[in-house]
Amino acid sequence: MHKTLFFVSVFLVILSSCNGNKKQQLLSESSGNLNNLSVVLSNDMWQGKVGESIRSTLAAPVDGLPQEEPLFHLSQIPPQVFDGFVTKNRTILKIEVDPNKESTIKFAKNVYAIPQKVVIISGKTEDEVIQQLEDNALKIIEAFKTQETKEKQRRIKLSLLKIDTIEQALGIKMELPSAYRIAKKDNNFFWLRKDITTGTQNIMLYELPLNRLKHKDSLVNQIIKIRDSIGQVHIPGPTEGSYMITEKAYAPYVFEKTINDKPAIETKGIWDVKNAFMSGPFINYMIEDKANNRLLVVEGFTFAPSVEKRDYVFELEAILQSIKIE
Repeated sequence: MHKTLFFVSVFLVILSSCNGNKKQQLLSESSGNLNNLSVVLSNDMWQGKVGESIRSTLAAPVDGLPQEEPLFHLSQIPPQVFDGFVTKNRTILKIEVDPNKESTIKFAKNVYAIPQKVVIISGKTEDEVIQQLEDNALKIIEAFKTQETKEKQRRIKLSLLKIDTIEQALGIKMELPSAYRIAKKDNNFFWLRKDITTGTQNIMLYELPLNRLKHKDSLVNQIIKIRDSIGQVHIPGPTEGSYMITEKAYAPYVFEKTINDKPAIETKGIWDVKNAFMSGPFINYMIEDKANNRLLVVEGFTFAPSVEKRDYVFELEAILQSIKIE
């Protein structure tokens, strides 16, 4: 009897697993432009206070850009037409207002396509939905950003640059598009560049002593001094005596981050060129690498005058967050 029950249990587990795999196999590939978010709710709610709350949260300006650009481009879809190919977008926010529904938020994946992230916010009233949205704003943004970063990294893997020189010098692996090239190497400092239509994408990698940052002093001021000293030595401007510095008119944004399971400091801000009219956004990670007794610094900065820069910075984020320290 016990053996029979055991085999029945095993069979049910296998059957459940097979059904799950079949469901995954039946799902088509997700689609859509990067950082485009589908929002499923009625026209009335989109034009009212629920829509306003969604826009103020998910289309808020990206930190560290010289002009306002939204976190996500939002596409509203009425529930009655949410069917077929429109369900295949990689990121979806669904709003459900029903007197019979509890006030909840659900994070689901691969519901209509694969890979996909779906966030469902439910409530008896519009106010309950807005409260859920405001209470969970950071989690929602992080869920969608993580999904889009993974997709960007997947696309990068289709054409990778082999960077043995950097890997050997710094003991890292990094997924870097083949369009980049090493513009400068100076001991363990590397500057990589990629030409774009209106300028360049740039990446710097270098090491600092593990104790370089003093926690009693202003973190922002220390990071600015480090960046400016590196810029003076390694990133010259177009005229004699010019070099890259941190824009003094805008204080950088500083966040705690985890890169390759290691604590890191993320800094977003605007770079400038001393004695020249050039500037743009940068993103910097200082990764605490205790095993190698160092801070590993990886930074990306964009020079793209007169065009939007969100997607360029997003590419740099995806590249820098792919770093693996050996």
